[in-house]
Amino acid sequence: MWRPDGWNTKRRLGILTPDVDLNPESEIRAMAPADIGLHAARARFAVEAHPTVTMPLSAVRAFAAPPHVDEAVEQLAAAPLDTIAFAFTSTTYLLGAQGDEAMLRRLRERAHGVPVVATVTAAVQALRALGAQRPCLIHPPWFDSEMDRMAQTYYRDAGFQVSGSSVLHTAHEWATVSREEIHRWALAHTPDAADAVLIDGNGFRRAVGTIEQLETTLHRPVLTANQVLLWAALRSADTAESTVTGYGRLFTTDD
Repeated sequence: MWRPDGWNTKRRLGILTPDVDLNPESEIRAMAPADIGLHAARARFAVEAHPTVTMPLSAVRAFAAPPHVDEAVEQLAAAPLDTIAFAFTSTTYLLGAQGDEAMLRRLRERAHGVPVVATVTAAVQALRALGAQRPCLIHPPWFDSEMDRMAQTYYRDAGFQVSGSSVLHTAHEWATVSREEIHRWALAHTPDAADAVLIDGNGFRRAVGTIEQLETTLHRPVLTANQVLLWAALRSADTAESTVTGYGRLFTTDD
């Protein structure tokens, strides 16, 4: 009897992630249909992962700069792949919309025609597809107040009315934050005015596992970093026949 060997795929997606972060490929694999192949590459992130220390902005800026991320994109694109997903949120907030677009143009040139999609751009597209105008932002524990402020500014500049924004505080190491803890925080920090919830951070473990329960409890769409990234990557790769279930209203929108 023949067994599946990993080659019966409709599209192959590349995931570009910092070398210290396993979460994007783990969460995207959990959500992605079986007929979607996933292939990850790691780019150097010039900071040692620490379970309780906020992320230095200098390291975020360095990650977006040549040469490591550019070389990783070029290697992924040569595989070949249908789309590359840039799984890092903080660079966009730090660089701003224009700086982020300049980085993506640079990476797309190195990808030699393979599309490159990015997390925050995908989040903006997802919010618009859902008709949301007043998102509530929930950031991972490693965001500091400056990154929180930059995130709010980014979405306001994109035309949204940010109804609330908070950084999840925990007494635990970040890798051990549970789905129940994320759920409790979201319930406590989502204002009535919010028409969607966006849980930030590609490295925010277990976030995608809360989507379905939070949408049931909050009665509004819930987005997470890796969820919107997969959604954008599937759209870019033209995978209309591949469906994602159990991970939010976003995957049921026709836009």
